[in-house]
Amino acid sequence: MVSRKRCLVLGLTVLLWVELHVPNKGQKCRLLRKFNLTEYVEAKNHSVVIGGLFPIHSRTIPTDDSDGEPVSAMCEGFNFRGFRWMKTMIHTIKEINERKDILPNHTLGYQIFDTCYSISKTMETALAFLTGQEEYQPNFRNSTGKYLVGIIGAGGSSLSVAASRILGLYYMPQVGYTSSCPILSDKFQFPSYFRTIPSDKIQSEAMVNLIKHFGWVWVGAIAADDDYGKYGVKSFREKMESSNLCVAFSETIPKVYSNEKMQNTVDTVKNSTARVIVLFTSDIDLSPFVLEVVHHNITDRTWIASEAWITSALIAKPEYFPYFGGTIGFAIPRSVIPGLKEFLYDVHPSKDPNDVLTIEFWQTAFNCTWPNSSVPYNVDHRVNMTGKEDRLYDMSDQLCTGEEKLEDLKNTYLDVSQLRTTNNVKQAVYAMAYSLDRLSRCDLPPTKIEDTNCSHMPDFEPRELLVYLRSMKFTNHDGREIHFDMNGDLESGYYDILNWQIDDAGDIAFVKVGEYKFQQSNFELVLPKNSTLFWNTESSRLPDSVCTKLCPPGTRKGIRQGQPICCFDCIPCADGYVSEKPGQRECDACGEDDWSNAQKSKCVPKEVEFLAYEEALGFTLVILSIFGALVVLAVTVVYVMHRHTPLVKANDRELSFLIQMSLVITILSSMLFIGKPLNWSCMARQVTLALGFCLCLSSTLGKTISLFFAYRISKSKTRLISMHPSIRKLIVLICVLGEIGVCSAYLLLEPPRVYKNIEPQNVKIIFECNEGSIEFLCSIFGFDVLLALLCFLTTFVARRLPDNYYEGKCITFAMLVFFIVWISFVPAYLSTKGKFKVAVEIFAILASSYGLLGCIFLPKCFIILLRPKRNTEETVGGRIPTVDRSIQLTSASVSSELNNTTVSTVLDE
Repeated sequence: MVSRKRCLVLGLTVLLWVELHVPNKGQKCRLLRKFNLTEYVEAKNHSVVIGGLFPIHSRTIPTDDSDGEPVSAMCEGFNFRGFRWMKTMIHTIKEINERKDILPNHTLGYQIFDTCYSISKTMETALAFLTGQEEYQPNFRNSTGKYLVGIIGAGGSSLSVAASRILGLYYMPQVGYTSSCPILSDKFQFPSYFRTIPSDKIQSEAMVNLIKHFGWVWVGAIAADDDYGKYGVKSFREKMESSNLCVAFSETIPKVYSNEKMQNTVDTVKNSTARVIVLFTSDIDLSPFVLEVVHHNITDRTWIASEAWITSALIAKPEYFPYFGGTIGFAIPRSVIPGLKEFLYDVHPSKDPNDVLTIEFWQTAFNCTWPNSSVPYNVDHRVNMTGKEDRLYDMSDQLCTGEEKLEDLKNTYLDVSQLRTTNNVKQAVYAMAYSLDRLSRCDLPPTKIEDTNCSHMPDFEPRELLVYLRSMKFTNHDGREIHFDMNGDLESGYYDILNWQIDDAGDIAFVKVGEYKFQQSNFELVLPKNSTLFWNTESSRLPDSVCTKLCPPGTRKGIRQGQPICCFDCIPCADGYVSEKPGQRECDACGEDDWSNAQKSKCVPKEVEFLAYEEALGFTLVILSIFGALVVLAVTVVYVMHRHTPLVKANDRELSFLIQMSLVITILSSMLFIGKPLNWSCMARQVTLALGFCLCLSSTLGKTISLFFAYRISKSKTRLISMHPSIRKLIVLICVLGEIGVCSAYLLLEPPRVYKNIEPQNVKIIFECNEGSIEFLCSIFGFDVLLALLCFLTTFVARRLPDNYYEGKCITFAMLVFFIVWISFVPAYLSTKGKFKVAVEIFAILASSYGLLGCIFLPKCFIILLRPKRNTEETVGGRIPTVDRSIQLTSASVSSELNNTTVSTVLDE
């Protein structure tokens, strides 16, 4: 594949250069035409020659080849910057020749061509280096007659690529000074290319790190329509994508002015929301675009400059500052070159009348015409913004006198304050010189000692120098170490980060605000916090360049289908999810005990719900509980004070005291349901309630059994039947012990525990008791229900006893109230949530307790306290005459007498 490529290029070379004409036997090949090249040459009395390629002009003049014959174009647009680079190479070679520590036995010559910043001219100069214009075949001696050992140049990535594709076929060493295109690192395509400027891969990485540092995520990109721009933006886009940043648009600046293409680029910039734009282009290619930006009054943009134009005087003009002020970008490190300023001033057309470049420099710098000179003045064939072609062939009316002073000039050529690319030229020449020095001393690299023979100056092949260039390492005059890696790139170095500001004189100042250091794969962006940056925005603050503003806390990014990831919708987080930081892609779920606040920006503890003592409902229930307990105690006091009266002694007063005690227990047990549930309170409240009702109902059952027997006696006409009190107490004891057994098993096997219920409402944690085993719970309360049912049945049967046995009716009503309350409780309990569920249960406890208290004891207290005359043995336990209506037990009672038989029961004490 390589040999095929070489054949193709060599074939093109022959077609461009030579036409074989053999009309007669013995006639040799000859060149039909010569290239129109401008050169500087000094080769006599020197051992070898170093070639140089510099853009001393900025463009070529369009040629007319209508006759079909190829024409070598002429150049126009004098480039002061390129002229200074060329002079720097000459100055550096002279400096090396004067040194005794480098090539002490040899001197260097030079042959420098003007590339006119065009690929066609660069190709012409590359071919001229290899063959000369007077020779018939390549011999590496060129027109000077000296051996060509290498090339410095060619002053632009596209130019270097074009030249290296030819020079690389012959492994001609080439050291670039301003060509940073990443493709030049490919040693398969460019085996002999080296450079003293970092690759654009590093610059792209630096740009992305700078963008990330300032928080920009939506950035435009504009590139020159050449290798430098295209490969630079390609690398930049790759780095942006890997960093999850977005390129808003990518446009090109045409090499040949096209109004349509330029307008498309300008319209894209105007219509885009991107306020930060990267410009990967040279100053020469950028110049027409700058004029368009000024023409369309595009302001409020921040431009990120590549190293090719950040310090260019062609762009950095005060009149452009309103549009490009605040530009921030990367520049090659600044240097001071001793003796260069004096050398640059040592130029005058009178020194060499044939030096057309110096004459053109003088004419352009001083706006005059050198006498007897055929060098055109200020020629410009470019198409301007109106679409018309400018043709300025006229000479200046003012003649140059030769007395003009360079000190009065203010142009790029004499400006040595920003020697950056210029210093790269110096380093490139020194790299070639140090390699030649090692070759002359046969100082082979350690890895090549065994398989490489020593070369001898000046008679050696250029490819032999590549071995020394690859392993070359030297320290320049600034103290920086220069060393190429395996791809011919610099192993280490740094960029200056510059910001365009206005100085006191009204000129643009390139203010250094930081550095970007690199060493192999290690990178470091250094931007001191105290750096004073100028931003060309209305507020003079850091610009904001986003497709969509950063989503605030409480929202997340929602992808827009078909659009870059930097364009998104801000979607509020769902309930229970939060985004605490701006720009989160996903909302974070809150913990089990937390919930999102109203703004969805923070997880806050969930509202805890339980029936608290402090709230009105809890406080009311506590008052009712205490009040009920006090009423029961008051009844107990009444019973104690009248314990010897017949009404108190009737039907077992001990059971009455047990009922009163159990009612105190049940009423006060309701307070265990109030307050924040704890494990002990969860275990205590249901068990206490069950035991309290068990004691109450079992004691009541003891009473109702007595009434039941009394009823049976009345039906059987039995005169007297006795039921020993211990039997009733034994019933109570058995019932209570059974309940205690079941409760103990319940607490030991599956006790209740505190439970955080979050199901009814996500925003709340309802503290309630998990009752553990439902079977056990149903068992203990089912036993109470059974006791209540037995009480009801026995009293219901005995409800027709004479009026003096009205306690049976009271207990019947008490049981009816008890059942009504708890039957109503079930649906109410199941239909409520949270603290109201607990309140319903407390209400049921209090209602049933109050019902038992009111139905069983209040009628007796009424008689004891307000109708003491009725509290007699005859009324309570004996026969009631039908004529005595004054001692009726109730207003609704009906006198009855069972055949003048007195039905009695034993009054147990």
